[in-house]
Amino acid sequence: MFSFRGGLLLVVALLVLMTTLWWAQGTTPAEALALRQAAVIRTAYTLPPDKLKPAQELFRARTALHFVGEGWGILQLVLLLALGVPARLRNVAENFTKNRWGQGFVFAFLFLLTITLLNAPLRVYGHHVAVAYGLSVQGWGSWVWDQAKGFLLTWFVGSLLMMVLFWVIRRSPKHWWFWFWIPTMAAVLFGVFISPIVVDPLFNKFQPLQQRNPALVAQLEKVVARSGVSLPPDRMFFMQASQKVTSLNAYVTGFGPSKRLVLWDTTIAAATPDELSGVFGHELGHYALHHIVRGLLFTAVLLLVAFFVGHRMTHWLLSRYGARWRIRSQNDWAFVAVLALVLNALNFVSEPIDNAFSRSIEHAADVYGQEAIHGIVADPQTTTQRGFQRLGETSLDDPAPHPFVDFWTSSHPSIADRAAFAAAYNPWADGRHPKYF
Repeated sequence: MFSFRGGLLLVVALLVLMTTLWWAQGTTPAEALALRQAAVIRTAYTLPPDKLKPAQELFRARTALHFVGEGWGILQLVLLLALGVPARLRNVAENFTKNRWGQGFVFAFLFLLTITLLNAPLRVYGHHVAVAYGLSVQGWGSWVWDQAKGFLLTWFVGSLLMMVLFWVIRRSPKHWWFWFWIPTMAAVLFGVFISPIVVDPLFNKFQPLQQRNPALVAQLEKVVARSGVSLPPDRMFFMQASQKVTSLNAYVTGFGPSKRLVLWDTTIAAATPDELSGVFGHELGHYALHHIVRGLLFTAVLLLVAFFVGHRMTHWLLSRYGARWRIRSQNDWAFVAVLALVLNALNFVSEPIDNAFSRSIEHAADVYGQEAIHGIVADPQTTTQRGFQRLGETSLDDPAPHPFVDFWTSSHPSIADRAAFAAAYNPWADGRHPKYF
């Protein structure tokens, strides 16, 4: 069994591994030069006055929603515990059935329903904002149905994980944080694998891109050929996003047999073939640079640290407030609320770390994508910059987001920074060399 000191050493070692993974790829001279030039460029991404004002208003609304939502997520759990609500939900579950599995599913349903209802006003307002600024065209009926499907999916998966958690706690009360981490990561891996096949089609419609736009597939295969990455046409998919949103996007998902690249129909309709090649090159970069694997390793480290710290903090909270909250022990169904409180707080504190890692891999994919289309499109710099301009205009991205908010909440570099870097990055000039090709 693990000692406290051994667990702490393991966590520290994994933090070192995470940092190494983060900074494994250095910055080339051409990239460093472009970053310095991009820092002083202020015109690579701009908005006309009729779009600038709503973009700034939208940025403020989203910022308020984000931080109010994070704070409310923590405060609501404190209030629920202080009022003894989790203990009451536990009593309802235990009185409903003597079967342990039945109790778990009942408690998870009631607890998740309570949290969902408490969060509903902010979620409703968030959708209202998206509709008001023209970013969403989804009707309220469709939106509510998506929320219901998400609730049921979360309830089912969450209940199973909760059962595993309490099974582990009963067998290893002092080291459950480690033993629970193993099946949790197995669930994450399985989720990443199965999500494109089972989960995503519950919310959106997908078709093979070859069926919808064979000419575009032929264009994209030129980028695939240059990259050397294996991504046959049957792994390229078309998603009907326009039924719900007006924004542009593309993404990679899955691994192994479920690996695929998805282009939204809004992106295909708005972008030129050259710009689509750049978008495709960026997404292909995530596979070529093993970002899914890196992301999973990063998630594994963060989860292990969170569970380790969570174990220590929940132990302290139960010893101090357990009697007041009417929570008998960490083997009590109501313990889930204490663990959720701690993990929510840790998630808020670690958000800048998670987002900084995400921005680093997104920047690397930007570099890869711009290099991947060199020789395929006439002017990679202008093409990529123009693509970011179009993306920003469609999404109403503020050209000058507040630095702190951008640092804390953004999973991607700002559109202004990405467009400026694209305009400045030219590793083929003056005898310099590209980073990946």
